[in-house]
Amino acid sequence: MQILTSLLAGLVFGLGLILSGMADPAKVLGFLDLAGAWDPSLALVMAGAIAVGLPAFALARRRAVSLIGAPMRLPKARQVDRRLVGGSLLFGIGWGIAGFCPGPALVALGMGLAPALVFVAAMLAGMGLFEAIERRRARERTRPPLRSP
Repeated sequence: MQILTSLLAGLVFGLGLILSGMADPAKVLGFLDLAGAWDPSLALVMAGAIAVGLPAFALARRRAVSLIGAPMRLPKARQVDRRLVGGSLLFGIGWGIAGFCPGPALVALGMGLAPALVFVAAMLAGMGLFEAIERRRARERTRPPLRSP
């Protein structure tokens, strides 16, 4: 049941990304081009997403399990730190260069768009690099300190 629900949610999300134009890098770059031929239509998409998401997240915060019985896993961290700001900057730079963010890139990849293949490959490489760095940091935190002679 959980897999079918996840598949259905992914299909609805992907369809929404296609219908809204979020899977079209030219549309996204037009939205981000504030000094040029700015296309404000994605602002309406984002406002609609926020309008739908706010009550859904408010409801989710009050529950321990989802409607299909899966444990509710919401982010608990509320601190804005260097890692969050750095990751946000990298995300924004990547979005501005490619016109894709992860969800639309996967949709565009499914549509057979070649630039999406490059973006997804770079995204996966970045995720792998992040994971390797996090493992190394975790090992260093648990390693006993070296004794000086």
